[in-house]
Amino acid sequence: MNFSQIEQKIEENKPLDFGDIFNKSFELFKKTWQQGLLYMLLSVAIVLGVMAIILVPMFVAGVIDPSSFESLENGNPDFRAIIGVYLLMIPAIFAASVLSMLLNAAFYRIVKQIDLGESASTASFAMFFKSQYISKAFVLSILTMLIAIAATLACYLPLFFVMVPLTLVVVFFAFNPELSVGDILKLSFKLGTKKWLLTFGLIIVASLLAEIVGLLLCGIGIFATASFVYLPTYLVYKETVGFENERIEVER
Repeated sequence: MNFSQIEQKIEENKPLDFGDIFNKSFELFKKTWQQGLLYMLLSVAIVLGVMAIILVPMFVAGVIDPSSFESLENGNPDFRAIIGVYLLMIPAIFAASVLSMLLNAAFYRIVKQIDLGESASTASFAMFFKSQYISKAFVLSILTMLIAIAATLACYLPLFFVMVPLTLVVVFFAFNPELSVGDILKLSFKLGTKKWLLTFGLIIVASLLAEIVGLLLCGIGIFATASFVYLPTYLVYKETVGFENERIEVER
């Protein structure tokens, strides 16, 4: 579907029921929890990889020049070292954000495949790791981060509003990767505005339920339940915009 077709479907503002979406999310979770567990483990691996990128050079620098750490203990920080850490940290955070978005988009596509009875494999998690999608995810990550920062600086209240559209950005990117960055953001805010209260409520309830159940399962169970949070937004998109009859395939 192109931008106009998707926009028209959102404008129709099809009524959705909270209980219906929540029940469908639970049923879908029973089919996709294994893929969700793998998704969460891969997400943790990305975070650990980013930490390694930051911490390993610091460890090596400390071994080479122990005085840099001694200066911190004495209350006289080496500003060159601090600048170096930030120079490593900022690109690493952006890299993690981009990789997380690509992985999240792939998870949504896998959920869609399972939901519609299509074949899905673990190799599908790499479907968006291609140059054209990496560059688009990079721009989307920067823009969503800037929007979130601006909303936070505006006394936090706007952050509650933009939280829903920003959550939908990855969903639109996952199912419409051919759209421009501007179109993805416009459609995300349009759907997020139309279905803000419903989506916000679903996200909060799903988050609380996933956390409580995960903690009851000895804490580590949260890795298995955390993916439940993403299913309501998928279903809001599916029930409002839907999919074309043909199978959606990522360009090879």
